Amino acid sequence: MEYDRHILNSNNGMKTLWKLINKELGKNCNNYWFQSVNINGRSITNLQSIASAFNKHFTTFPTIISQKINASNCSISTSDNNQNNMCFSLNNMYRNSFPNIKYCCTTSREIENIIRTLQTSNSCGYDKVSSKLLKLCSYYVSSPLNYICNRTLYTGVFPDGIKYATIRPWFKKGNKDDVNNYRPISILTLFSKIFEKVIQTRLLIHLTDNNIIVKEQYGFRTNLKTDNAMYHLTNEILNALNNKVSIGGIFCNLEKAFDYVNHKILLTKLEFYGITGNHHKLYKSYLMDRYQRTLLYNENSHITILPWSKVEQGSHKARYWDLYFSSCL
Repeated sequence: MEYDRHILNSNNGMKTLWKLINKELGKNCNNYWFQSVNINGRSITNLQSIASAFNKHFTTFPTIISQKINASNCSISTSDNNQNNMCFSLNNMYRNSFPNIKYCCTTSREIENIIRTLQTSNSCGYDKVSSKLLKLCSYYVSSPLNYICNRTLYTGVFPDGIKYATIRPWFKKGNKDDVNNYRPISILTLFSKIFEKVIQTRLLIHLTDNNIIVKEQYGFRTNLKTDNAMYHLTNEILNALNNKVSIGGIFCNLEKAFDYVNHKILLTKLEFYGITGNHHKLYKSYLMDRYQRTLLYNENSHITILPWSKVEQGSHKARYWDLYFSSCL
């Protein structure tokens, strides 16, 4: 009965459920605490040095991996070759060009609806504005936000002030002293999330109306999820077994896939699919000149925060992964 009460009274029932399960299993639920990490065979316990090590790792490992991939395959040895190969493949796949995306301005009502859908929480980005606070004053801020959003869409320039992300290393599995076993959790400002939602909505309308995303893509799509993919796969296997047909499967694990999205290839694909003019300029602006800082806690809740550092490949591209990967299916 006590567990039922906790789950029913929580804002996120699934998160609360897993907290209770981990508590019963005796697992440490706080993956933000740090005591030490191993760097070049040396154990580091100073929080400032640990934060610096994580920040350096998160800002450099996508570039390092990309360089290794290019070095191991002479056919894609440069970014320009990657772009040329992508353009050649896209032109072979599609005979007709796609129409340009249509400009569609926002309204104060749309901004209010987006704010209303934000998960209610006290957590916030570097600007210290929480969703709980924003929802209380949505009526007063929706109009100025609407004006700024429309200026962003019209000029193709994403505001620099909301390109800042606070990074928390989140432990996945394996040795806790190894920085490679952590993934970066980006804490963005709510204003950035609102702007991103406005842009994403217009992009998805364009992609859906022109049948650009392949039907086999289930992730990051409205009313579709991995359950649908599992059902489709199971159904295909059962049909094959019923018809006494041989079955085979190839499963690929794309580790840290979001962090390896090549910006130039992504922008090339956007332009090919009709995201041109100021809209294309806006996506380029969104991806460029981003900054992050790493935040750590220890068991005594002491906080260590590093200064801002520029990143070339961030973890903010999940919403474009379906478009990036669509022509490979």
